[in-house]
Amino acid sequence: MLSKVAPWLASRKDEPDPPGISVRILDGGDTAALRHLAEQDRVANVFILAHLRTAGTAAPTSGGAGIVGVFDDGTLVGACWAGANLVPIQLDPGFAPLVAEAANRSGRRYASAFGPADAVLALHTELAELGHRAHEIRPDQPLMVIDGLADVPPNPGLGLGDLADFERILPACAAMFEEEVGYSPFLGGREFYSRRVEGLIRQGYSLVHLNEAKEVVFKAELGAVTAEVTQVQGVWMNPQYRGKGLSSGYMSAVVEQAQKIAPLTSLYVNGFNVRARSTYERVGFRQVGTFATVLF
Repeated sequence: MLSKVAPWLASRKDEPDPPGISVRILDGGDTAALRHLAEQDRVANVFILAHLRTAGTAAPTSGGAGIVGVFDDGTLVGACWAGANLVPIQLDPGFAPLVAEAANRSGRRYASAFGPADAVLALHTELAELGHRAHEIRPDQPLMVIDGLADVPPNPGLGLGDLADFERILPACAAMFEEEVGYSPFLGGREFYSRRVEGLIRQGYSLVHLNEAKEVVFKAELGAVTAEVTQVQGVWMNPQYRGKGLSSGYMSAVVEQAQKIAPLTSLYVNGFNVRARSTYERVGFRQVGTFATVLF
């Protein structure tokens, strides 16, 4: 677990310490301040707001994930989730050296960093100097939202995933993951990823269409959920059905399902994925920001 650090960590570049700035791992007493910080942008920060909704606290998890907080004269002004991934929360890029140093001291090897592009890319620059080498950087990922009815009719075949179909849904989720990041989510064992997929099905956050042969045609998940915002993740079309003009109808159905839970539906997409961006725009999504992802 990351240790508490105060005052400001000494810069590797021997820069003078900014007055009044400190950094430490958040605890339960910081929960309200963290929620207030994250609510400044409920779309960009849906990951941490969903965590607070579930866990109810900013304290480190039983698995050792913690939240690095940056304070200015005792006021929380930025933060970063540090678990399997790094996720900045209203983090000024100028605080990246501080947060990267704290994250590095944990001894963790991070799978990725994702979130608002300026903060993520600044963190990557600092982490690279500390030996965290990226194998891929995706600097331009439009963050998109829709807050009303989709512009195309929904495909009526999409519904909630059923645990009875778990053994069919899991391979589709794994195929999506491998297409997206370039390696299998089962590296090191199946248990963790399988539990994640099972949990999404149990929560009603798995959206899927199976054909008469019980093959997954299309699937997506609501990977982060609050009362105000859902974030769609894991969008995947069976290769046999690609190029048939089905994506817009399925995404419209995703929006329809998601808005039963929260009024605002969000997602982020690789800037180079012109076809997906076109589909989302056709459905009615609009860009409200830019994310970046660094895969380590």
